[in-house]
Amino acid sequence: MESLPEAVLIRILASIPAVDLVLACRLVCCQWKNLIDGAALWILKCQQEGFAGAESEENAENWQNFYFLSKRRRNLIKNPCGEEDLQHWGEVENGGDGWKIEELPGDFGKEFPSEEVHKYFVTSYEWCRKSQVIDLKAEGYWEELMDTTQPKVVVKDWYAGRSDAGCLYELCVKLLSENEDVLAEYKTETIAIPEDNDASWTEISYTFSDYGPGVRFVRFEHGGQDTLFWKGWYGVRVTNSSVTVEP
Repeated sequence: MESLPEAVLIRILASIPAVDLVLACRLVCCQWKNLIDGAALWILKCQQEGFAGAESEENAENWQNFYFLSKRRRNLIKNPCGEEDLQHWGEVENGGDGWKIEELPGDFGKEFPSEEVHKYFVTSYEWCRKSQVIDLKAEGYWEELMDTTQPKVVVKDWYAGRSDAGCLYELCVKLLSENEDVLAEYKTETIAIPEDNDASWTEISYTFSDYGPGVRFVRFEHGGQDTLFWKGWYGVRVTNSSVTVEP
């Protein structure tokens, strides 16, 4: 092994799972430690797994963290489209006739832009709100990573109204400390969708960055109601919510 050119050794190491590289291979010798702590190995692993485009190469300051963040990138919201009824969601408010799950496109509605989404949550004639709290450490984002790298936390949500009824919509997302202190917050104004709207789905997105150390949880809350106060489920429709941690 000592006679192998460094480029060849990097290619061999790149075939080893990342966790084993950091926890085991890094301890073998100084040469291996330096290679595993360097950029070349992680650039190669990113390229092999399709993580490294031209844009990411320019923006990634720490390639090891970039690799781990890319590898873990996924929607941290559970049951974002109502396929599991209201499981994983805490009901903050359940006014009127409460939350309901319906099949797309629904009455006086439109199909969702993605064919992968089949259901949505719909609100009633008084305020309905629901929330999820994401434990970042439990999801694999360790404290040093969140405090030092401070990866982007990207929040997205989709909402729509019925074409025969007006409604209101709100979104509030908070980054919380270990003690649930609010370290950063994004909150929309109350968005009003008028009666006789076209029922189109609208995406709302926000990216947290440079939020400082200490973030351990993400609290996602959204909801709304109709503005005609009709019994049943004529309020805002929401689906395909997402929270992702990105390089």
